[in-house]
Amino acid sequence: MRRSVLFALTLTFSPAAVFAQQSPQPERTFERAAASDVTGKTEMVIAAHPLAVEAGLAVLAEGGDAADAAVAVQLVLTLVEPQSSGLGGGAFALYWDATLQRLTAYDGREVAPKAAGPDYWLGPDGAPMAWREAVPGGRSVGVPGTPALLEELHNRHSRLPRTGLADAAIELAEQGFEVSPRLAASVKDAAESLAAFPETAAYFLPDGKPIEAGAVLKNAALAETFRRFADEGAAPFYTGDLAENVIMATRASPLNPGLLTAEDFAGYQPISRKPVCHPYRGLKICGMGPPSSGALTIGQILMMLEHRDLGPAPSPAAWRLYVEASRLAFADRGLYMADSDFAAMPEGLLDPDYMAMRAGLISAAAAGDAAPGTPPWKEGALRAPDRSAERPGTSHFVIRDSDGDIVSMTTTIETGFGSRLMANGYLLNNELTDFSFTPEADGKPVANRVEGGKRPRSSMAPTIVFRNGTPAFALGSPGGARIIGYVATALIGLIDWGMSPAEAASIGHVTASGSRVDLEEGTEAAMLEENLRAYGLEPRIRNMNSGLAILALTPEGLVGAADPRREGVARSD
Repeated sequence: MRRSVLFALTLTFSPAAVFAQQSPQPERTFERAAASDVTGKTEMVIAAHPLAVEAGLAVLAEGGDAADAAVAVQLVLTLVEPQSSGLGGGAFALYWDATLQRLTAYDGREVAPKAAGPDYWLGPDGAPMAWREAVPGGRSVGVPGTPALLEELHNRHSRLPRTGLADAAIELAEQGFEVSPRLAASVKDAAESLAAFPETAAYFLPDGKPIEAGAVLKNAALAETFRRFADEGAAPFYTGDLAENVIMATRASPLNPGLLTAEDFAGYQPISRKPVCHPYRGLKICGMGPPSSGALTIGQILMMLEHRDLGPAPSPAAWRLYVEASRLAFADRGLYMADSDFAAMPEGLLDPDYMAMRAGLISAAAAGDAAPGTPPWKEGALRAPDRSAERPGTSHFVIRDSDGDIVSMTTTIETGFGSRLMANGYLLNNELTDFSFTPEADGKPVANRVEGGKRPRSSMAPTIVFRNGTPAFALGSPGGARIIGYVATALIGLIDWGMSPAEAASIGHVTASGSRVDLEEGTEAAMLEENLRAYGLEPRIRNMNSGLAILALTPEGLVGAADPRREGVARSD
């Protein structure tokens, strides 16, 4: 892979607008170091914390496969990166079975209580609640999907018995692990909100003070939960005492008591879905479909850009094309995309003719209007756009085993520290705030409105790219709604600009939807600000906390990298 110039800046670039609704949240960017590529022969694990990577590699060394290692990695992340993901959240996973030559998409997204209705997030006056008021407490918690997803992966693909896969997590929880600078900084930033919940405060704020980097943190309750998973699988999380503990925590919450019931938990099932795939530059890019908007929106961005030449390296002209494609794709996302088990969606969102028509709206001279289009439908439906945001409290990991099986998994509790509630030693999600707080507009329903048993729309985008039927790349990122932009631009870096995984993970971020554009502070992307202002746009310089994990599969072997913005690593056999 050739080294690319990251930004050849000329002042002719004038991209437009961005997804603007990111509010402050307790996930500070880790001190950025230089990214580096790691090479391997047949096995690699890339995850957001070195201890999780070590656990995954140990399972592979014992003869486990990618599914076995995924269980070990997620359990350790629940302990050492609790603000981002865990057993109290949900996940999407792509699994490539090299023997069967089959790709499966697993949906472990959280589910709303059956008692929830479109007015779930409306206050007594009929107005939508403020997001910051809705997050803390039990009302924002959906039925967690991660335990069931891990069991499904293990049941469908594993080599090793489940009983040994939690060993590393149990040992770390009992003996303690060293608090990382990122976790310590996140706790400090979130201390005021964490203090409102006694169990959470006792763990993260011992003696009333935030835990500090380098301190040794133990979690006996979580160690016991890990043992339960190893011995009994997911059952106690849905029909046993672990489920009861979560229900009790949400319903007895000191803020925003929830509506979850035993029936909601007993009815939860992970879903195996058909991956969403689309062409790009002769490759096939596959990802997660609804209830995630990730693969569809990335697919729209790239299929529009396939009609344009982005050049051999990043340039202002190329970024402008990307920004315009992103704005158009996000317009369709806001109007059409939601849990397709509840909301009818156009089957033609990735229709080549429709994408060619949308690409024709991109002007080299000026930013366009970026309104939703009219893709082919079987049965049309009137919809109102959803402009709600997603906040980043998420993680991503990639695993490749010696047989060639690959897991690309994005896992989340929604915002940093989720609902702030803890049960069974882990934090509970606030995924229900990913629904639209406004159920309808101008008499038309919002596709992503709350409904009982529905899964909230997500932007998570675990991705695997194929060249002639063989995996070429596997990647994904945390980052809320910006995940779509992080993954899309990483794909452009890898495919169009010939970057290595480390280079693609280090691109200065530019994300776009709506009427503004976000530029990553402290990077070459921020150099576009004045030009964009002169063009009449509203660029914002922002902390853009991605956490990309990127694996390239080359004729010479594996090349992987972790995002330098966080403390993740890539390690190989």
